[in-house]
Amino acid sequence: MHRNRELYSFLLNKAKQLTEDWYATLNKNDTAGVYSSPDPQVIEKLKQQNYQFHLHFFQIFTLEESQFFNELDEWIEDIGQDEEHLNTPIYYILREFFRTQKQYLDYIEQFAALHEEEYTQAEINSWYKIVVRVFSEVMERFTEANHRYANKIMKAQQQMIDELSSPIISLNDHTALLPLIGDIDTARGMSLLETTLQQCAEKNVSRLFLDLSGVHSIDGASAHQLSQLIESLHLIGIHTTLSGLRPEIAMKAVKLQLPFEKVTVKSTLAQAIHTIK
Repeated sequence: MHRNRELYSFLLNKAKQLTEDWYATLNKNDTAGVYSSPDPQVIEKLKQQNYQFHLHFFQIFTLEESQFFNELDEWIEDIGQDEEHLNTPIYYILREFFRTQKQYLDYIEQFAALHEEEYTQAEINSWYKIVVRVFSEVMERFTEANHRYANKIMKAQQQMIDELSSPIISLNDHTALLPLIGDIDTARGMSLLETTLQQCAEKNVSRLFLDLSGVHSIDGASAHQLSQLIESLHLIGIHTTLSGLRPEIAMKAVKLQLPFEKVTVKSTLAQAIHTIK
């Protein structure tokens, strides 16, 4: 009932004006994000993104809904992973969706007034309803895409932090040092297990000095992962030397039955490295 090619054409002809009016009334005093950028290139790209949204959205008045979303989803994915939008608070973005929705409703009201005798109130109401309903769906899909890409970036950044905070330092051709600093929680313990094995393989390490003198605390789950790391290193032929165990960590390690028979234990890193021949 809501599909109407005449309404579609009317709105399509207003697309560029909609974008200009939208940007002219945009709150450019936001504390962060794409909407407050003074960069001409960013502004032009933002306008183009807004204009493309209109072109996609107006097709709800001509296409079946499944086809409509298939085509609009590409726009949603592009904006969801756009760097400028990822750096914009989500409530600012939702605010602009609602402002655009109001623009559409206002133009539909204009169209209905111009064709006062041609369409029933039920038909006009169906246009309002489809706009509101589809906007809700679009905002939900956009929020999900934005969250997914933001998490992807956050995980990549965290992985980089973990790798930088757990570097394998080559001492000679086949000997390396892994100095750990800070607390080891479950997430870091899991990352430590994965990155250490990978880096040891890449560097062709046969002997690894694992220094814990900079570790202040370790939880039960990450202690278990440390145990798995020692076991895994042993299985691939890497001899591990532990050093710098604090008393409280040593007690927890004994309680959790870490496989000390598969490692050499030294009080300090200096004592451990002194054994290199």
